[in-house]
Amino acid sequence: MWLKPDENLLKNAFKLWVTEEDNEYFVLQRRRGYGEGGGGLTGLLVGTLDTVLDSTSKVAPYRILHHTPDSQVYWSIACGVTKEEITEHWEWLQQNIMRTLSVFDSSEDITSFVQGKIRGLIAEEGKASLVLEEDPEKFREALFKFEKWFELPPQEKLVTYYSCSYWRGKVPCQGWLYLSTNFLCFYSYLLGSEVKLIISWDEIWRLEKTTNVILTESIHVQAHGYNHYFSMLLHLNETFVIMEQLANYSIKRLFDKEDFQREPALSDPLKITKRGLEAHAKSEQFRTFFRLPKEENLLEVHESFLWVPFSHFNTLGKICLSENYLCFASQDGSQCHTIIPMREVINVEKSDPSSRALTVCMRGKRALRFSEVRDYQRLANSLRSKCGISASPQHSASSEVIRGECQSLINHFDDNPEDVTLMVGQKDSSKAVSTEALMMVFHPQDVENLDPKMLKEKMKEQSWNIHFSEYGRGTSMFFTRKTRDLIVRGVPEALRGELWMLFSGAVNDMATHPGYYTDLVEQSLGTSTLATDEIERDLHRSLPEHPAFQSDTGISALRRVLTAYAYRNPKIGYCQAMNILTSVLLLYAKEEEAFWLLVAVCERMLPDYFNRRIIGALVDQAVFEDLIRENLPQLVEHMTDLCFFSSVSLSWFLTLFISVLPIESAVNVVDCFFYDGIKAILQLGLAVLDYNMEALISCHDDAEAVTILNKFFDSVTNKDSPLPPTVQQASVGSNDKASHVSVDISELIREAYEKYGHIRSEEVETSRKRNKLHVIQTLEDTTKQNVIRVVTQEVRFGASQLDEIYNLFKRQHFLCCYWRIQSPALLHHDPSLAYLDQYQLGFQQFSVLFSLLEPWAFCSPKSTLSLWVFRLIDENQDGLVNFKEFCYALDTLYGSSFTNKLKFLFKLHLPPAFTGSPLHLKDQSIQHLIPVTEDSSHLSRLAAFDLPEDGVIRKTPERGRGKVDLQAYLKQWQNEILKKEETIKDLPRINQSQFIHFSKTLYNIFHGDPEEEPLYRAVAHVTSLLLRMEEVGRRLQEPSSPPASTQPAAAAAAAAAAAAEPPTEEASSTLERSDTCSSTNSQEAETDWSFSFEQVLASLLNEPTIVSFFERPVDLQTKLGHARVAQLKLKWNK
Repeated sequence: MWLKPDENLLKNAFKLWVTEEDNEYFVLQRRRGYGEGGGGLTGLLVGTLDTVLDSTSKVAPYRILHHTPDSQVYWSIACGVTKEEITEHWEWLQQNIMRTLSVFDSSEDITSFVQGKIRGLIAEEGKASLVLEEDPEKFREALFKFEKWFELPPQEKLVTYYSCSYWRGKVPCQGWLYLSTNFLCFYSYLLGSEVKLIISWDEIWRLEKTTNVILTESIHVQAHGYNHYFSMLLHLNETFVIMEQLANYSIKRLFDKEDFQREPALSDPLKITKRGLEAHAKSEQFRTFFRLPKEENLLEVHESFLWVPFSHFNTLGKICLSENYLCFASQDGSQCHTIIPMREVINVEKSDPSSRALTVCMRGKRALRFSEVRDYQRLANSLRSKCGISASPQHSASSEVIRGECQSLINHFDDNPEDVTLMVGQKDSSKAVSTEALMMVFHPQDVENLDPKMLKEKMKEQSWNIHFSEYGRGTSMFFTRKTRDLIVRGVPEALRGELWMLFSGAVNDMATHPGYYTDLVEQSLGTSTLATDEIERDLHRSLPEHPAFQSDTGISALRRVLTAYAYRNPKIGYCQAMNILTSVLLLYAKEEEAFWLLVAVCERMLPDYFNRRIIGALVDQAVFEDLIRENLPQLVEHMTDLCFFSSVSLSWFLTLFISVLPIESAVNVVDCFFYDGIKAILQLGLAVLDYNMEALISCHDDAEAVTILNKFFDSVTNKDSPLPPTVQQASVGSNDKASHVSVDISELIREAYEKYGHIRSEEVETSRKRNKLHVIQTLEDTTKQNVIRVVTQEVRFGASQLDEIYNLFKRQHFLCCYWRIQSPALLHHDPSLAYLDQYQLGFQQFSVLFSLLEPWAFCSPKSTLSLWVFRLIDENQDGLVNFKEFCYALDTLYGSSFTNKLKFLFKLHLPPAFTGSPLHLKDQSIQHLIPVTEDSSHLSRLAAFDLPEDGVIRKTPERGRGKVDLQAYLKQWQNEILKKEETIKDLPRINQSQFIHFSKTLYNIFHGDPEEEPLYRAVAHVTSLLLRMEEVGRRLQEPSSPPASTQPAAAAAAAAAAAAEPPTEEASSTLERSDTCSSTNSQEAETDWSFSFEQVLASLLNEPTIVSFFERPVDLQTKLGHARVAQLKLKWNK
């Protein structure tokens, strides 16, 4: 490898290098302790020194130095791992550089020329791959070490690297931590002890920062049941964040691909960089905080002051700019932030250059003034370009009008800073074409007859109107502590829909997608899918006690919203609990608004909640358990197993307490959720447990605890609710109310914010990321245990062996997903399928893994024989093999009797497994089953299998799209029950061509065995015997026509003769020619020349050498150990 020229004062510093070759201008050296005469104490010391000092010499013990005769300075210009590699560089210098150097007069010119030439070579090599790295030269050297030490495929992308200590027990090993797209790697070499660690991100269960007595601060990684600790990191927080992002990236890509497909920025694993990960993390945090659409990315950040009219002072904060939004968040503890859509901006003026201020003018006579913006010119230009504001001649007239209007705003603002009407806008008057909120239809407010509750409701509305006059109304409203205080006290019925839209960000989704919902309703109208069937079943279970859903008006609106969303997002389709949530949304929001609120909840605020595995809800339950441990230690001491709270609280998270609280109380919880997100639900859950602490501690079992919580929820009321009794939910436990004091929901929420308001949203998100790894791996482990439980009944392998085989099987599935943007194998992974079918292998993957594990090494990857095995065990002929089918093949070859092993090999040479000779396969079906490129491995077999449009083979329909054919499932189930075990008499006869291939397979199996010669002779003897027996039998049946069989007999005899020799290339060609001859020249005779399995079995049983070979046990554990090491290398070297 060429190196950036680096100065060395002494060519033999500390006598660590030995000169191998030299000339007038270059020196080739070898590191002492390597190569001939290496090792010993010198090798140990030098190797340790190289590792600790991060010297390239550890992986590249050869180097080339450049020098001039009149200088004592040497320049390192190349290094090499092997003598051959460095010799190649040396010869290139001799041929291309040495002749040129003679024309220079001075040493300085020679050195400059050599350095320039070497830099040019390096630039050419790294032009494509290292352009995005911060320090390409240092990164190039680190990449070189990474590739040599860990021998991963060249496609693996190194992201970053750090110096650290890895703890083996109580002993620290100083070395280097390498973080790549798919692996966490560590290397250390100290006094002859080499430590090499490779962990794939998809195998990690825990990733967290920890502290203990020995380690002040370290990173804890748990994988495969082992704990790994890394400490002594100079930038521990930065390292942990990168590791967390890479683990989360791998989880999303491999296990949660529906969510991953919505993140095109990280779609290519070959282009992941540290800088890209950091930018993606910042954009994700930006979108979460401001509740912006997934398409928005953080482009610019500027520190500035914003004039806040309601406080009459400038607040310090940051301006965050994305493609379509200008956002501001304070940093002085005032918790003030605002969001300005670019569609609302009409002009940007630089009002005061001396104070570096600019004013953003918006529709509705609104303006915001930012000052002390360091790069205010750049910000102004960015805003103008995004808003389409220009000073072109054709727009000069309108621009002058806008500028004049804005200037008057600015002047008025300077003269009357207290006039807040210029800073805040009125409610947007645009009306969406939609139905009214159901609450307005079924419970209109009576303005004339105001009872005390209605009067209090009007007072709430007045408080909010005063808040709007001070802080603004609509998309650019200021969000402050006072806003949260009003939310906690309760939102008026008339304003609930508007505020839900604003706080959730759904108002921006609806504004940027006009007509989208109407089109969805038209497209989804009349469709019949699994989702629509489930929706119809649950329509009348959604708030059945409310008058709105006892009429066709409410039911029809609910049907349209749920069906439209299932059509928009078929990956989710419809999930139970969505109907309850949508019912409440429809009560207070118009139909189109309810749809966009549902989108915001399902896709942004509660990610991964509404799918088959409800991963998001399980993650938040784990977060809830962590918060219980931190905030309710008394409860933890009494109930050490917190799984009870997970099972009880699942409905709290899925329905936002709507399913457990009366509707008039639950809507107050939803108010807080739309403002504070999941943090509000977690706080309320803690408050509920805290309120019932004494009763829960005195419980004797879980059932008693459930009863206590149910009675508590029944006693929760909303004393300020203006809803009539016909609308309010009847309490389930109304008969027991006397025994339980009622609790007002506003007081409960206020208590939750007072006691647990210190919980920050950032902490919740961090805990979510940490627990998501454990939740995903727990689900994957459950899948594995269920699969092993099923397969154990069918095979002879032990549970530990099946566990190791499953890990290899799953890893093989992921191997071809690591380095591709859209791997076909990812299409085959569907968590909604049955456990056995979640992970399946196509032929390319199967052939590699089977070649590692089969006992006799007779199947090389992608060979014809591998194809026959694949076709044999693929029972449903869908081009995919599941774990059960794979284990069946291995179990037969490892643990079955001689008869069953022979039957398996015999069936390999019968249809549907057998596809003809390799000569014919080149033009036939092998083109469909062994594609030229890996990327098309499962999409190019259209002639062999009828695939759906997206190329994915499914055994169950995708959620939300197709109906399940129950009759087909019942029929398949009946066939499996009635299926009788196959006997040797059921096997068809094997013809001459198939028998020749059968003989070749036996030779392949015996090749390399210590008893190879006797085994070959035994097969030759059996083959000759069978042919003679068949010929005698044929003559007895047709004594009058012996000439007709002369040619086939001769061909068979030639095949047998060739088979009697060891399987050389000549013998193989003889077999091929005889096979071709027999198959093309005498098809009628070939059908006569056939053998039954019973004949073959009887003949082979007479050969003790063959019988003992197949009955000899093979050590599966050794094969598994070899496969774990060789799986990666074999995958890419073959």
